[in-house]
Amino acid sequence: MSDGPQDATPDLPAESGIGVGPHPRPWPDDPRLDPDLLAAGDRRNVLDRYRYWHLDAIVADLDTRRHEFGIAIENWHHDRNIGTVVRTANAFLAREVVIVGRRRWNRRGAMVTDRYQHVVHVETIAQLRAHAGDVPIVGVDNLPGSVPIETFALPRKVILLFGQESVGLTDEARAACAAVCSIAQYGSTRSINAGVAAGIAMHAWIRAHAALP
Repeated sequence: MSDGPQDATPDLPAESGIGVGPHPRPWPDDPRLDPDLLAAGDRRNVLDRYRYWHLDAIVADLDTRRHEFGIAIENWHHDRNIGTVVRTANAFLAREVVIVGRRRWNRRGAMVTDRYQHVVHVETIAQLRAHAGDVPIVGVDNLPGSVPIETFALPRKVILLFGQESVGLTDEARAACAAVCSIAQYGSTRSINAGVAAGIAMHAWIRAHAALP
């Protein structure tokens, strides 16, 4: 799971209408269920199938279905987009998110989804290469010579690597990539938000390799 302290779960009040209230007794005999949630209600932003489940039980169930792609993002300047990347990785059920560089990152954008997503930390690109092993790393950045992701055959097992907002992938990161993909753009700016780019790339993998839920 993720490194460092985490924000408190933003449980919503009962009047919000989100989630479910206390479970009527007698309670189901299921070790995945949390007695505190059964008693007080479950206002977390989780699928209905996970209502009242322990956090560890949810993660264990997700682990049986995770996809074969991972996400890596460079974090040299405390990028605020990382939380959004983690949240999107959870939505698409990535195998893991690897933070390269600084250990600390802004968890606010993750909306506590880092509790359900495996997040690991490495200090350097060299350590990322070692962590990847035989799995290819594909960078995503609009660089000269990059291949359009719209036409690129993303491998089933892959780590998608993203650079920092505005500066993109470092030279070392580019050298570690088996390929670098670009995302087609049609407006006036040269780049798009790193969190948005990550979501587009993840969905490209989903369209190529995943069945509809």
